[in-house]
Amino acid sequence: MFKRFFGLFSSDLAIDLGTANTLVLVKGKGVVVNEPSIVTVQYDHSGKQKILAVGHAAKEMAGKTPGNIRSIRPMKDGVIADFLVTEMMIRYFIEKANNGKKFFSPRVMICVPYGITQVERKAVKESALNAGARAVYLIEEPMAAAIGANLAVHEPTGNLVVDIGGGTTEIGVISMGGLVLCRSIRVAGDKIDQVIMDYIKKNYNLLIGEKVAEDLKINIGTAIQQDSELVAVVYGRDQIEGVLTSIEVNSEHIRSAMADTLEEIADALKAVLEEMPPELAGDIVANGVVLTGGGALIRGLDKYLSDIIKLPVYVAEDPLLAVTRGTGMALDSLDMLRHVAYEN
Repeated sequence: MFKRFFGLFSSDLAIDLGTANTLVLVKGKGVVVNEPSIVTVQYDHSGKQKILAVGHAAKEMAGKTPGNIRSIRPMKDGVIADFLVTEMMIRYFIEKANNGKKFFSPRVMICVPYGITQVERKAVKESALNAGARAVYLIEEPMAAAIGANLAVHEPTGNLVVDIGGGTTEIGVISMGGLVLCRSIRVAGDKIDQVIMDYIKKNYNLLIGEKVAEDLKINIGTAIQQDSELVAVVYGRDQIEGVLTSIEVNSEHIRSAMADTLEEIADALKAVLEEMPPELAGDIVANGVVLTGGGALIRGLDKYLSDIIKLPVYVAEDPLLAVTRGTGMALDSLDMLRHVAYEN
């Protein structure tokens, strides 16, 4: 009864619960939370957990904490790796979305990767319910990305979207409000960061952290050769001599580091195209492929993929927010909600 009462005064929420970042959209207000999916936890002698920080504050602490304090990323490859910490994180973001009010019982739609198991779906839903939601709906990431990219998902026309997030790359063919074909691979932004770390370590004997690797990806990362090279100075620890030092790397180095990982994404896209029903093939040729997610911002990725699949490839408007925007649009429309969401 109390949940229903407070629900009368609550706003619906759309949550993009990502491996790298969590975004929360409040109906009528837009995106009000966009923070890293990281929680800093302190452990006492008995092993009891205490949350010290969530989001941006937790990310600032990563790698700088003593032994009894850990920075945890509770989402791994798009699914829950730590149920309890995920629930704490969702609760924090739900309360933050409503300006810290605890008596807040919203209807929530959460975006999840395609193909997660029933157990994983249940874990996501229970985390949100335990965090205070009165009803939880799930929408699959490729569908949310397509809606957020303003594709005509309900028309009898094929559209192909590639969403490159932190933990997974989701490739989906959408027609008449449903996913005709989909493939989810655990190759995305996090793996790109890791291969950059490995490249710097192998070629320069320099140990760098995830944050430095991510900055290199964002600032000088490229999928194709640039007319003029971009350059960055990298600080880290020499793994042989143990001293702190710096090196200079350029965009060609980072392109080499990312090459195999980007090829895996291209191969997955080719595999989906090879399974394409003939009736939709013409639509995809005409409409092309739309890129969403943070990975879509890698310089030249659209041209790189287009050269491989011989089809037009476009980057969606504001690709970082496409999934969150699409999740909110689905929740905003009860008609769309019945078609694309499931409550299980």
